[in-house]
Parts: sequence; structure tokens; C-alpha cells
Amino acid sequence: MISFTGGIEAARKIAVSAAANVVPLVFELGGKGANIIFEDANLDRAIPGAVSGIFAAAGQTCVAGSRLLVHEKIYDQVLDGVAKRAANVQIGDPMLPETQVGPVANVEQYNHITRMISEAKEDGAELYIGGKNPDAYPESWFVEPTIFSGVTPDMRLFQNEVFGPVLAAIKFSDDEEAVALANATSYGLAHGMWTESVTRAHRVAKDLDSGTVWVNTYRTSASQAPFGGVKRSGYGRERGVEGLLEYLRVKNTMIDLSTDVRDPFLLGN
Repeated sequence: MISFTGGIEAARKIAVSAAANVVPLVFELGGKGANIIFEDANLDRAIPGAVSGIFAAAGQTCVAGSRLLVHEKIYDQVLDGVAKRAANVQIGDPMLPETQVGPVANVEQYNHITRMISEAKEDGAELYIGGKNPDAYPESWFVEPTIFSGVTPDMRLFQNEVFGPVLAAIKFSDDEEAVALANATSYGLAHGMWTESVTRAHRVAKDLDSGTVWVNTYRTSASQAPFGGVKRSGYGRERGVEGLLEYLRVKNTMIDLSTDVRDPFLLGN
């Protein structure tokens, strides 16, 4: 078996090679996570959760909550709160314990992120904060925590994985619209939601098309919890019992312990 975590282009090539020998695969291929904040959410928890969900590790996580879906009644309040926290994160050397956001991995990734920021502006999204090198690190691989508002599903920023500290903010009017927006990409790795209603949490989680759904938390990990995606985010599971089963083969052995002699062709009579 081949277990691969990475991009879809590499996965396609692996799949073609594996198909020649009928080799089973487990793929985890990225995501475009939606972090949904409902009108009844505890904002003292939801706003920091949204910030850490996208800007931790400089946004370089497959499960990053890169789309922030917020109920229209609290949209302005949440966006302002997220922006204020994002503007004050500690940017610096990733080897220092006080650093919250470090540089991106390499120049190719930096160029990809800045290109997507430019595309978002071209598509009509409004740059709310960020979008450039921090003042302390000009001409570097650092990217400021960046937020775009007014993002719509037809925009490239809504559909494509950035893998960087760039957040797309979208407002919604009801639960059905929130689910539709969350599911409106070709990815399905992980989504999160913030609500005080257990009933809503169960109902919405059932309708979200993703391998993981977090409620009142984001990017929480546990070795015993299965992890993996649907759609272009891949298939199969890592971690947990389900992850171990991917490496096992089930064999069915059937033994007839009866002592009488029977003609199998006559059993139906």
C-alpha cells in the first residue's frame, strides 16, 4: 500500500503508477476548510479559534480554516475582532517560543501565496488587512496575516488552496446557506463550527461534506481519531483504528463442521 500526503498533481502520478500493479492507496491531498461562526456562538472562543485556525503555522496546514463563514448579524463584529487579533500576532523566528507566525516554507510557496493575493484583488475581493511582507521583514518569505472580505464562491480565493496565512471572509444568512457555502468547493478535508446549540451542531455536522468536523474548537488532533478527506482531499484514513485497518487485509475462512453427507446440488430441495 502507498500512503501519500501532498498535492493532487503528485497524487495523480502516483495513482497511475500504482494502478499498473493494483496497489491500494491512501491519499490526503489538502483542503479548503470552512470555519463557520453562527449567531449564537461564544465569540470569546470563536474569534481566537478563527485566528489560530488559519494563521498558526503561517497557514501551512492542510486543515487550515481558510474560509471564515460568519452569520450576517455578527459579521462585522467578528471580522473586526479577528482582524485586531491577527494584526497583533507575534511574527518572527519560528525557533523562538514567543513566535506565533513564522515565514513560509520556500520561495516557490511565497510566490504562490502572493500570486493568490493578487488574484483575489483582481477578482474583486476587498483586502481588509495584510497582504504584504511585515514591516520588520521586507523582501522576505514572511507574509503578514491577511484577510479578504466580500469573497464570493466564484472567486479563486474561495475555491483554491492557498497554504498560507490568507483568510477569506464570507457572510451567510441561515444554516442552509452556511452548509451550501462550506460544501461549495472540490475539497472536503475538515470544517469547523462555533455554536451553543448541540442540536444545530449534530444537524450541520451531518450535512458538511468533509472527513472531520470540529465543534467549538479547530485544528484539534488526537492519535485515536481517524483523519482523512473526501472529494479532491483524498480517500482512506490515517490514525485511529480506521487508519490501522488501511494496512490490514481481511480474510474470510468458512468451515463446515457438520457430519452428515449432503449433496450441495440438492440443498435447495
